[in-house]
Amino acid sequence: MRRTLLKSPSFVRTAKKVLKKSPDSIKSLQQTLEYLQEDIFVPSLKTHKLQGKLEGSYACSLGYDMRLIFEIVQYKGEEAILLQSLGTHEDVY
Repeated sequence: MRRTLLKSPSFVRTAKKVLKKSPDSIKSLQQTLEYLQEDIFVPSLKTHKLQGKLEGSYACSLGYDMRLIFEIVQYKGEEAILLQSLGTHEDVY
């Protein structure tokens, strides 16, 4: 099942900043988004549930220090992925 990707305003804002600072991350982000649409638990993504203030969300890895925060939501009666934030480990947690 291919999931729909929904981009929150926060994700759009942080993604623009991150990709402007690190244009080489574009390919990695595109590949990660493709994987997420197919299966959020692809081993290379290291997807895991979050706790604390981000409880209910998930994080996956785009590389050594880049993280993507997302939530699984219902959209038009189907499961979708709401992209919440993108940044370094320090920035998103």
